[in-house]
Amino acid sequence: MLTQIRHEDVLELRLSRPPVNALSPELIATLRKAVDDAPANAEALVISAGPGLFSAGLDVPTLLTLDRDGMSQVWSDFFALLSGIAASPIPTVAAITGHSPAGGTVIALNCDYRVMAEGPFKLGLNETQVGLALPPAILGSLQRLIGRHAAERHIVAGNMIDAAQARAVGLVDELVAPESVIERAVQWCQFHLSLPRRAMTLNRAAARADLVALYSGSQGHIHEFVNGWFHPETQSVLKQLVARLKARS
Repeated sequence: MLTQIRHEDVLELRLSRPPVNALSPELIATLRKAVDDAPANAEALVISAGPGLFSAGLDVPTLLTLDRDGMSQVWSDFFALLSGIAASPIPTVAAITGHSPAGGTVIALNCDYRVMAEGPFKLGLNETQVGLALPPAILGSLQRLIGRHAAERHIVAGNMIDAAQARAVGLVDELVAPESVIERAVQWCQFHLSLPRRAMTLNRAAARADLVALYSGSQGHIHEFVNGWFHPETQSVLKQLVARLKARS
């Protein structure tokens, strides 16, 4: 479910969980460990996927089968993954190879840089439309990228936006041809590794300190999210979503 590919000093972690790279408990835990382990054997990190789709977000059908303890563990792992990306001592790039709603976008928010495939691909935080309240740390990550007012409009409506709109508002940094996304992400890493290393590392850490701080003391956020997950309205909306997905398949 996760393929590791070396590009000299750059490690690529490619999501490989067909058909849509949905973030199951196992994939979240596996990706978390790989991100945490990466600095021991790589100088930079790229998180990628196959053509046309980065990740469809949380594996809602699976998560709906979990009890409160199970969901708490999943959300603890997910927050640890996000914190690990945010606080990683090595540069990180999201190579967004296609559609990336909800959880896929959240992972990308915490990387240093986001390269996305140009075209009719969509991403964004649609939590409102599926009955979920966005945890403060994730909202803060979004605000850090696109500004407070733009983040308010985006998250309250929960609309998905296409790649061009995402680039215009700053949700992604760069658009390239779909076949060049991973290559460009690796190039971005290699350029930064060519800079004076001590200065790059210290300045990067200082510039990202506010992002890292968002995830400190996140246990309360986890408790609040889990409570919200089991709210009757949220459960109803999520079950309707799963029913629609089953009908399509």
